[in-house]
Amino acid sequence: MTVPLRLGLFVLGLVAVFAVSFGVGRLAGPAAPAETGHEMGPGPAGASGGGHASEGGHAGVDLPGGLQVAQHGYRLELLSSSLSTDDVRSLRLSVLGPDGTPVTSYTPTHDKDLHLILVRRDLSGFQHLHPELGPDGVWEVPVRVPAAGQYRVFADFQPAGRDEALTLGADLPAPGLYEPVPLPAPSKTATVDGYTVTLDGELVPGTSSPLTLTVTKDGVPVIDLEPYLSAYGHLVALRDGDLAYLHVHPDGHPGDGRTSPGPQIAFHIEVPSAGQYRLFLDFQHQGVVRTVAFTAVAGRP
Repeated sequence: MTVPLRLGLFVLGLVAVFAVSFGVGRLAGPAAPAETGHEMGPGPAGASGGGHASEGGHAGVDLPGGLQVAQHGYRLELLSSSLSTDDVRSLRLSVLGPDGTPVTSYTPTHDKDLHLILVRRDLSGFQHLHPELGPDGVWEVPVRVPAAGQYRVFADFQPAGRDEALTLGADLPAPGLYEPVPLPAPSKTATVDGYTVTLDGELVPGTSSPLTLTVTKDGVPVIDLEPYLSAYGHLVALRDGDLAYLHVHPDGHPGDGRTSPGPQIAFHIEVPSAGQYRLFLDFQHQGVVRTVAFTAVAGRP
């Protein structure tokens, strides 16, 4: 077979292959566009930071809060580069609005325009803080952390004119030797300063689960809890592994005629998935705010 003849047959073969491929492609329809990488956004009912994922999340899908730095046009901007274990330093941040400028007007939630949660990546060193807002839209709060490591900063807030609150998160390092501590074993009791808090109830993924926390001091029920941020208790839940965030408000409030000031504080919480969670309860008694922590398991261990 001559060289020109062989080349002609080769070209005819290529034409046939392309024709078949084109026909199959038309039968199968156009290819769907590739999905880009995304972060998870806020939202189970009963917790701050609810809403649909956007700006990097799947629209219409409710996901936990605090896992992304931006959502619905708002962005958390950390102005401090690190935290300190040696001395108290100012932690500075701002919330940028859809127009790219710092937000200066907020709707208060539980007496505060912004709740700032600071916790190390191993779920130790929890702090619930309330920064001061400057006229330039910069939030500032004095902070010292107990140990070196990577910390997660959660900003829980509701911009003025928006119906729902948002929870945005970003990481901030505390330089030094990082020695992670293991997550404490699940327990139904926690103690602080002579107070014992007992947890009753189970976390069920995807369901609003009732939890009751009972406060006693030296074995005596505490029946005179004091209002703190318009409630007798505040509960923050963080999922082990990715630190998905839930800020849960208690059932009832002081002065509503039906909510007693202890010894029990009732909550309903909907966790998004099975797994281990760290629960942090703030309560106030005799003028002092105290925090206890529990490890709880949702679903099968």
